Amino acid sequence: MKNLIVPVFILLSVCSFAQEHFSGIGTSKRIGILNANLNPTELANLSSKMEVNLFATSINVSNNKIGFSDLNSDEDIEDLIFKGDEPVNLRFDVEVAGPGFAFKLEKWGFAITSKAYGKLNLVDVDANIGDAIANNGLNSLVNFTTLNGNYNQRLVGTTYGEIGFSAARSLWETDKYKLNGGATFKLLFPGSYANFGADQFEGTVNYLGGNAFLTNANASVNIAYSGNLGSSFSDFDSYADSVFGGLNGFAFDFGGTFTIKDEKNGYKFNSGISVRNIGGMTFKDENNSSTDYNLSIEGSESLDLSQFENVDSLQEVEQILVDSGFLTSTSSAKDFKVKLPTVLNAYADLQVIPTLYVSVFLQQKLTDDANNDQITAQNVVTLTPRFSLKNFEVFAPLSQTEIAGFNAGIGFRAYGFFIGSGSAFTALINDSKQADVYIGYRFGLGKS
Repeated sequence: MKNLIVPVFILLSVCSFAQEHFSGIGTSKRIGILNANLNPTELANLSSKMEVNLFATSINVSNNKIGFSDLNSDEDIEDLIFKGDEPVNLRFDVEVAGPGFAFKLEKWGFAITSKAYGKLNLVDVDANIGDAIANNGLNSLVNFTTLNGNYNQRLVGTTYGEIGFSAARSLWETDKYKLNGGATFKLLFPGSYANFGADQFEGTVNYLGGNAFLTNANASVNIAYSGNLGSSFSDFDSYADSVFGGLNGFAFDFGGTFTIKDEKNGYKFNSGISVRNIGGMTFKDENNSSTDYNLSIEGSESLDLSQFENVDSLQEVEQILVDSGFLTSTSSAKDFKVKLPTVLNAYADLQVIPTLYVSVFLQQKLTDDANNDQITAQNVVTLTPRFSLKNFEVFAPLSQTEIAGFNAGIGFRAYGFFIGSGSAFTALINDSKQADVYIGYRFGLGKS
């Protein structure tokens, strides 16, 4: 299992990318498909008569343990990540927006969009058990460690694609004000999934002869996998090769916007609220498995954790635990459903002077990351000052994220091309635990 956990951190550290996709550009005054990703109602406010999205890619990584300075230190990543008693949290998210098309028709706005997602997350992983598996307890100051996790620890990865059909309409409009409503219906294409969850994990890890042994342990364990991630959890190709599966799920977004108009500059004030990703998808594959177990190690019995040192798949982890005799199956299913990360988005963009705007954005998750059937999300608050002309923008998002804390970045837009990062400044000037980058190109046709 060391080969399963440690490459996760190495992969994330090498990529060095954080957690709000398209930070800053998503609330741009140039309203297009990216804005509609946050709130489908923005399609009724399109800046162009028609818009074509060619591509947009965002790579985000954040964690609560490793900073940028650690990447150049002499210490191993696995030693750093499992230091201390604070549970390890880490998010690696990739979002790729493929071809998309949007247009306005009188009071209506419509869009067809495509996206692909890849996620690899650690949720509240006990640093002590991670240290025992990855390092044989090198960070432990004594020859035993007591585990008392009254929460669900998860190692989870997933890939899936979606095609969205969006519509928005102006519901009420005067010379000064505008009120819109809109929604998106999504077709979901589950690719691959893997989850290892250990809830209420209690026990003792003893260190003898350079090895770690788990004793007097109890936990409720879920092991689920589908597609490539069941056989290779930490191999990047397992994610890239299994993004789009067959159609097997649906989801919805809906929202509303309120705008105070400005004849010369589009608006003086624009605000919106939306609920996104209401729904889920069912994973089906030849190697599908989802099983709930009780883990029980009693008396003088012990589990040698060195058995997991060269393991690279959940199937192998499951087989080792079953063969040990310490797992008892309580339920099992061939196909299983996974819920999307439902979030509430709220934002407001204020014109300070005709070329200077300030926006505030909130993302609040409405689901519990501890659930084994749940794809994860983060709570985020972002304040973005922005210098904005018709064909050029520069913006500096300032974000507070649930996992990595405060970050500051910068982004640019020139006509339809944009590039940016929500953490470029903090990554350069302090020991940031987050980094991200995004890039894309879209173009508009006709005046709205």
